[in-house]
Amino acid sequence: MGLDDADAIDGARVVERLRADHARLSPAEARSVAATLLADGAFSEPYCEWLPTWYELALLAPVRYGDWRLRRVAATVAGAADVTVTAPRFSRPHDVTIDGRSALARVSGFRERFLLADALLHLEWFVHAAAADGIEVPPALVDRTRRESLSYYGGDRESLSPEVRRFQRLLFADDAWVARVNDRYDLRSPLFGVWERLLRAERDRLAAE
Repeated sequence: MGLDDADAIDGARVVERLRADHARLSPAEARSVAATLLADGAFSEPYCEWLPTWYELALLAPVRYGDWRLRRVAATVAGAADVTVTAPRFSRPHDVTIDGRSALARVSGFRERFLLADALLHLEWFVHAAAADGIEVPPALVDRTRRESLSYYGGDRESLSPEVRRFQRLLFADDAWVARVNDRYDLRSPLFGVWERLLRAERDRLAAE
């Protein structure tokens, strides 16, 4: 998106230092890592609330455990560098309305709920992670992306403006992250496979518009 200071944190160097000794991270690097871990941990439970009840109930225990583990690691990384990082708060269905109605009023089915949740919560995740890296995402772009995405994926808008469509296309690129996690940890998870296909299909669809 051409954001200023997007390369302020050297990702390859951060990975190398994490593998060797997390205490070698600079304060800025530690803040970036801890903020990302906290955001990853806090992301899943609100996400599940946007999806059908059977899905939420099936994943509630493992996502809470994952959040607990990630918080512990984040505290260790932040503590070693003496930095303070807080977890973001993600939107839940009861927090959001679309044109005065419940956010889920015109959304049905797993795919539609999945895409609506990702369009909103991944935007919030990105803004939090970017701020920890010293990257300022223009507030006007964030507000417009949130407003248009809610209306579009919530069934009240026919299309996204070009800039918002491009932003969402980049956000939906987390299909690559899902695939790497599934492969790296040899999970062989059918659920991860579903996530990857839905994200990739939506990213490709947005690119083709």
